Amino acid sequence: MDSESGTPTRDSQLKWYKTTLCLAYQSFGVVYGDLSISPIYVYKSTFSGKLRSHEEDDEILGVFSLVFWTLTVIPLFKYIIFVLGADDNGEGGTFALYSILCRRAKVGLLSASHAPDGDISACSSQLPLKETRGSVLLKEFFDKHHNSRILLLLVVLLGTSMVIGDGILTPAMSVLSAINGIKVKATGLDENYTVLIASLMLVGLFALQHFGTHRVGFLFAPVLLAWLLCISIVGFYNTVRWNPGVVRALSPYYVYIFFKKAGKDGWSSLGGVVLCVTGAEAMFADLGHFSHLPIRIAFATVVYPCLILAYMGEAAFYTKHKEDLERSFFKAIPEAVFWPVFIIATLATAVASQAIISATFSIISQCRALSCFPRVKIMHTSNQIHGQIYIPEMNWILMIFCLGVVVGFRDTDMIANAYGLAVITVMFVTTCLMFLIIVMVWKRKVLVAIAFVVVFGSLELLYLSACLAKVHKGGWLPLVFSLVTLSIMCIWQYGTLKKHSYESHNKVCLDMLLTVGQNHGVTRVPGICLIYSNVISGVPPMFAHFVTNFPAFHQILIFVTLQSLTVPYVPLNQQFHVSRIGPQEFHFFHCIVRYGYKDARKEIYAFESHLIDTVAEFLHTSSNDWDTGASGGEMIVNHQQSSPQVDAVVPRVENGNGGGAMQKKVRFRGVGCNNRELEELEEARESGLAYMMGNTCVLASETSSYLKKFVINIVYGFLRRNCRRPATALGVPNASLIEVGMVYRV
Repeated sequence: MDSESGTPTRDSQLKWYKTTLCLAYQSFGVVYGDLSISPIYVYKSTFSGKLRSHEEDDEILGVFSLVFWTLTVIPLFKYIIFVLGADDNGEGGTFALYSILCRRAKVGLLSASHAPDGDISACSSQLPLKETRGSVLLKEFFDKHHNSRILLLLVVLLGTSMVIGDGILTPAMSVLSAINGIKVKATGLDENYTVLIASLMLVGLFALQHFGTHRVGFLFAPVLLAWLLCISIVGFYNTVRWNPGVVRALSPYYVYIFFKKAGKDGWSSLGGVVLCVTGAEAMFADLGHFSHLPIRIAFATVVYPCLILAYMGEAAFYTKHKEDLERSFFKAIPEAVFWPVFIIATLATAVASQAIISATFSIISQCRALSCFPRVKIMHTSNQIHGQIYIPEMNWILMIFCLGVVVGFRDTDMIANAYGLAVITVMFVTTCLMFLIIVMVWKRKVLVAIAFVVVFGSLELLYLSACLAKVHKGGWLPLVFSLVTLSIMCIWQYGTLKKHSYESHNKVCLDMLLTVGQNHGVTRVPGICLIYSNVISGVPPMFAHFVTNFPAFHQILIFVTLQSLTVPYVPLNQQFHVSRIGPQEFHFFHCIVRYGYKDARKEIYAFESHLIDTVAEFLHTSSNDWDTGASGGEMIVNHQQSSPQVDAVVPRVENGNGGGAMQKKVRFRGVGCNNRELEELEEARESGLAYMMGNTCVLASETSSYLKKFVINIVYGFLRRNCRRPATALGVPNASLIEVGMVYRV
């Protein structure tokens, strides 16, 4: 009996172990590409500046000690131990931290106030913790000072824009560094040829993006594992052959010796040392694709020891070959294995570039979902994994900027200065957000949060100061990228808020609409019309404008409001919130459709079918629960449950993509069911479906300042004209679309 009862437990444990190890294996190709290729350029970038005059054993060993402790403190201690625990229902990244603060600390600006996230079951499973004095004081501060919320959002957007800038610099830096390895064998090769080869590789890399990560990703993990195996074996070989005593540099005492001898020049070289942790943020940003344990296992057991061996071997080699310090990582590769390692290195840089490009697509998708980025085309390249997406417009923009960086800079040292600033800025933003998480979400004492910031933030500020000192030597590049991206996101968010505010303040009450209808003799035509707007209650101004000028509308009207909440995913059974507007005989309904910032939007035909079936279920349920003649009845339709009093067949969406929506008609039988209204809904459905959207022109009011007029009329207007139209973004067919033109004076 015991053995029989224990068998399922052993099977489940074996399955869990297998799944965890499989995810850990897959994470090598997605998460650790950028971090794993950093040995190619760290030493070269570190000794390319003022440290050239300090190429002695103590300085070389001091740089290795700095690299070792930086890898230990930031990726291992900060991210693996602490930051990975601050996930947003399994999702990571800068927006995930902000999402937690919006929802659980109520300090954000992006949370939909009229649809609180607290009623989302997936996000309310944790028991509330007891408030501490520090958390209360911080909440009071944010409540009292609205500007602090704006500053917090700007900090989040700054970190996000730096990650997007990283998506430009990583492919340029990694590919060009690998291609420069050819010069070790072909010393007379002209620089123009290496730039040309790197440019062709980048064009090919971006051209492959539309196939999707899942089609080319099967090579990623083996390539990265082969690369880590190569650099660890070569590192161990160089350590044993050239200088086994380099092991002594694992002591932090050599860091002290380094700064004592190098002084200010040593501080200046930190901009190159920080490149050893490029890609560490990806462990947190890509958390949603895996989970905490696989990422921790992969880093602690494979990535971390392999990188330490690689850097140790390089340091041992350079202590005996100081003339090669400013040349290339490939000088330290033994002659017999040079070409195999070079080929694997080139493939590994492509993998690292692919990982950051995919992460950039994911971040832009999140920003777009929260109205912080203009509408772009998002293509899902995998039916199984929603996070694998492709954004054509951003893909080609990234490619153009990458080519511009490679052709314009040509020198990896200049790119490294820019690269380091982008990397350390994102890390410092994460540290600042973690301070708020520790106090306001985890409810720990303020001293604990201060200790976290002192330990990790002080080290990051040291690196940040060194990177800022090189702004004039290429460090200006990520600042320009982030400034432009930040400006676009802030202006789009500001213009969108003004547009929504205008619609909310100018919405029309139902009585006024009925009065207008009676005065103009409104005609009802057969069919259903889905009216998209941002108005939560009442009638949107564009519909009143339409009725005033064209007194006719469909037999059944469904006002649809799409909301993006500051949660990663909204459970399917909580996405549709249906209510009735006005008396029963008018057939007016309102449906709020709620999505998380990582939810995949349904294809339009599956969406409309699901929506109408939801309204039908609402009619049936409301007829059993209350008098449907009363106005204002509402409910959240839960497709997981059926009323025991009825026999109902309701279509269900089988997956988050909506591709499994079944095109079946709804049948209802039961006592008290309003069969007539359901029949009218079915008849209107068969008569046809139309979509109504506003084609608005948002302009600043005449009394606005010149700055506001420039922001709204010129910049925001330019972005609206050149981004995807709402109907196109939703996939609405043009033959069924009614667009209502209006001018909003905000």
